[in-house]
Amino acid sequence: MNDEIKVTVCKYPDRANLVLRYVDPLTGKQRTKSAGTPHEAEAIGRAAVWEDELRTGRYQAPSKLTWAEFRKRYEDEKLATRAPRTRATAAVAFGHLERVLNPDRLSKLTSDTMSRFQAKLREEGMKDTTLAKNLRHIHAALSWGVAVELLVKVPKMHKPERQRGAKLMKGRPIVAEEFDRMLAAVPKIRPLDAPEWERLLRGLWLSGLRLGEAVALSWDIETPFQADLTGRRPAFRILAEAQKSGRDEVLPMTPDFAEFLLETPEAERHGPVFPLIGLQTGNPITPKRIGRILTRIGEKARVVVNRARRKVKEDILDPGTGEPTGKTRRVEREVPKYASAHDLRRAFGTRWAPRVKPATLQLLMRHRSIETTTSYYVALDADDLADELWRTHGSINTFINSPQNPAPHSDEPASQETQKPLTE
Repeated sequence: MNDEIKVTVCKYPDRANLVLRYVDPLTGKQRTKSAGTPHEAEAIGRAAVWEDELRTGRYQAPSKLTWAEFRKRYEDEKLATRAPRTRATAAVAFGHLERVLNPDRLSKLTSDTMSRFQAKLREEGMKDTTLAKNLRHIHAALSWGVAVELLVKVPKMHKPERQRGAKLMKGRPIVAEEFDRMLAAVPKIRPLDAPEWERLLRGLWLSGLRLGEAVALSWDIETPFQADLTGRRPAFRILAEAQKSGRDEVLPMTPDFAEFLLETPEAERHGPVFPLIGLQTGNPITPKRIGRILTRIGEKARVVVNRARRKVKEDILDPGTGEPTGKTRRVEREVPKYASAHDLRRAFGTRWAPRVKPATLQLLMRHRSIETTTSYYVALDADDLADELWRTHGSINTFINSPQNPAPHSDEPASQETQKPLTE
């Protein structure tokens, strides 16, 4: 393509929208596509954009565009502005697509191929929640492709439906006794820097922070995630880049976590609130490694928060001697899931759920949707509700038709039988 290309706008009598048209200088053939609008000014603008793409070689017909070329454009033009975690999860989704379908052309991603893609992932044992997350990223990419006219339409994807009713946690909120066991296990896992790790555990327990947020939390002004103790009430000052919702916010912190932070002498309030340094490298430990170490602490404390069937390796034994042959095989087995950083966050949400309104709890947990808060944390179990009823029982008149609660529209005194308390 070169500067001989000139895209013009024309009107076809049988079409509602205007048409963009140019003559290919190499073949002499006329090429056309819809302007996507009946308004001349908009069509002229789109003609200029298409002409520039053609002259610089950036345009390729959808039928010939390879998946690799499409993925690179999407990553450069769209994903580059998104959070690192979003880019990483999108890359995982695209990796599954390439592994299962290996599409050479973008146009080969049809409703039929996407249906086979989903079936294959389910056959491999992928959970519906994970499958839905992968499909969301693929759908977002293809929708962008339609928006920039690299695709005609997005193929249909039958996303797994969420089960009705309360959502199930992958773990569970740990209780105070289990938290104490985890604190006691810290010196066994981190004998050389146990105080720093114990402080992190206490901070996660009291704050409800996600692990990445706790690692990012800083005393310094203008950092993405700051602990601000200078205002009328202590607060978190959070920039969009530092939290899942992608918004700048100032949010309150709970009084007990504020008191925990105030224990740090003012002269030491600089840099990360929870500095964790590798003993061998001397560099800050990554959040991913911190998470693995916390899970090891949970395992050492024997705090099991769930069980799941997973494929694990086992030794193949010699049938004659019963001794290991040196070979292994993968078998599916139910294995325990030990407490992690997120189970401390779950414990925080459960402790505060009965004390504050759902909207307040949503702010404390920094959930994007109130539905997440109500699904996971607001529904108290029957024992909690029963405890609350029994605590308030003594302050409430439970006699039927007593002198304090006379029977309505009746001139007769209440009988002895009707004055019996409800607890009998």
